[in-house]
Amino acid sequence: MHQLWNAMDRRLLIKLGTTGLAALSLPGAARAMAAQGFTHGVASGEPGPDSVLLWTRYAAPSDTRLTVELSDTPDFSRVSAGGTATAEGERDHTAKIVVSGLVSDSWYYYRFVSPDGTKSPTGRTRTLPQGAAAAFRLALFSCSNLPFGWFNAYGHAAARQDIDLVVHVGDYLYEYQAGNYPSARQALPGRMIQPSHEIVALADYRLRYAAYRSDPDLQRLHQLFPVIAQWDDHEFTNDTWKGGAENHNEGEGRWADRMAAAERAYREWMPVSDDRWRQYQVGELATIFLPETRISGRDKPFDLGDILRDKGDVAATLRRFAETDYRDPARQLLGREQEQWLFGGIAASASAGTRWQICAQQVVMGALFTPPESRNWFGANQPDYVRRRVEVSQLAAKAGLPLNMDSWDGYPAARARLLAAVQQADANLVTLSGDSHNAWAFDLSHDDRPVGVEVGGHSVTSPGFEAYTPGISDDVRTTALRAVSPQLKWANTQDRGYATIALTPERMAATWHNIASIRTRNLTLSGSHSMSVAHGRRRYTAAP
Repeated sequence: MHQLWNAMDRRLLIKLGTTGLAALSLPGAARAMAAQGFTHGVASGEPGPDSVLLWTRYAAPSDTRLTVELSDTPDFSRVSAGGTATAEGERDHTAKIVVSGLVSDSWYYYRFVSPDGTKSPTGRTRTLPQGAAAAFRLALFSCSNLPFGWFNAYGHAAARQDIDLVVHVGDYLYEYQAGNYPSARQALPGRMIQPSHEIVALADYRLRYAAYRSDPDLQRLHQLFPVIAQWDDHEFTNDTWKGGAENHNEGEGRWADRMAAAERAYREWMPVSDDRWRQYQVGELATIFLPETRISGRDKPFDLGDILRDKGDVAATLRRFAETDYRDPARQLLGREQEQWLFGGIAASASAGTRWQICAQQVVMGALFTPPESRNWFGANQPDYVRRRVEVSQLAAKAGLPLNMDSWDGYPAARARLLAAVQQADANLVTLSGDSHNAWAFDLSHDDRPVGVEVGGHSVTSPGFEAYTPGISDDVRTTALRAVSPQLKWANTQDRGYATIALTPERMAATWHNIASIRTRNLTLSGSHSMSVAHGRRRYTAAP
């Protein structure tokens, strides 16, 4: 939703510290691997207490049956589980298998073997704990636009040894043609996308996934950790909703066809099940819910330009809108069926005594408003349409309207229903989000009572506030945003990176890791920030 702010053969930069990890070589000699059929490494996902889904891609003239092996040692001296999976041409030569009968809370090594004996890179994955769990750490990612720069956030996380599960909440790739977001001037030389035109058809989406999954840092992340993932809008096209998208027009064909093609390619290339929304049980410690906020139930986002078209009194029109249509209780973000699943799941999790209810979803849930100072952030020599947009945003803020209508802020009744359900369940909610490209920490409330907290993750490469307000410091921006957004407790509007969420029975600690640069390939951090919440408190406190 960027309009809100309108190789492979290199070895790992950081030496891995354990024998098991060191034994997992990168897909080094990637060209040779491609020639042998395994073109894009391996991946895993959908972990359970006794099962996990494994993925690879094997290119061949015909369908190929692959042998799958799992072992608790990297040399596969003892194969403890496995099976067969077929790389089908009909599925772009990808193969998946769910392996069951595994031991809970355990790490495994896995590989695929072709009929001629060629072996895929060795992957590493794990099962989820059952019963009591002392600690569990998530890594949160979103918004990785390949031409903007290197995926150093992925590389940094892949070099760590303390992550249990990766959560990707969307914008895994972007749909635009080469030279459009980023522009040719902004694009980093060598970070090429295919196809060069905007992706619309199934073949386009498949080729774009192939381009992104050729990135060595993304391959390494998938190789070393199980990933649970959900699309946001750019896996389809910008500002997607159930009936269309901002970046789709009639000349590009039927929306239903494009949506189906995008969903099919996603399921082919990602280590995910075919269920649109899912949940994962981390023993007695946490239930992780993975809802879908784009194509199942989302009503069309409000567009202030449409609302104000041919209206004389802009301020009066916005006030009327804020008091009427904006608060329409019938508007949906999840859809009724998904709401029932999520509300019921949260209630069941809390009732069972699970300590944390984690909602890993796509768009910012906390309330965020436009500060009056922002009228001066964009410079004096802006085109008329930019000045007009700034003026409208200022008037919208005075009418009580939020900064971004594409987030939960644009669906206040749907958000209120969710938070009321969390409150009624006496749950300990931690919501994870991406989409905005910036890092946020929100205290969430309903009826003036605390409900939980939000960890808003910054982007891997996509630009945030800093790209559109040059010359304005992060401190100036975040101070102004916090002054008009009472739920906002902290923000970073200048850095790219990722977040980790460390769970124990008594505390959730979030840390935002800032990558020093995306314009060169290195794993250096420029800093980090941590905040935490005690179980039962449902409000942030600064971490020591």
